[in-house]
Amino acid sequence: MEATQEKSLQHTTETIEIVAAITPFAALDDTVKLAITCASEKKAFDIVGIDLREIASFTEFFIICSGSNMRQVQAVSDEITEKLKEKLNSRVIRVEGYQSGEWILLDYGDFIVHIFEQKAREFYDLERLWRDAKRVEIPKEV
Repeated sequence: MEATQEKSLQHTTETIEIVAAITPFAALDDTVKLAITCASEKKAFDIVGIDLREIASFTEFFIICSGSNMRQVQAVSDEITEKLKEKLNSRVIRVEGYQSGEWILLDYGDFIVHIFEQKAREFYDLERLWRDAKRVEIPKEV
């Protein structure tokens, strides 16, 4: 005769703590730091840095920020472009969207700056698209 084995389904609960991976501001290249600082100085808001080095090959970082209107978006773009050229001799490779001022993209090769008008930023939601990437710690004093 065969022996029967009794099995029971036990419900167990495990708690998993998810720790967001963060790249410290101090670990960034001077060009990326200066671009973030320039955006802040021109009153860009909601500045976010995304570290793409582990998940993308076309660039290392995204800097995403917002301006309240077309003129401010363009002013942030101008400040970043001028200061990086003046202080670090770093020139933008490609600029897109400057005339419309809804979403300006500054491509520096190693990093890309996205400057949005608020409605465009909400619509494209790059932070959600790149949610698997590490975030860059942006100090409050910047």
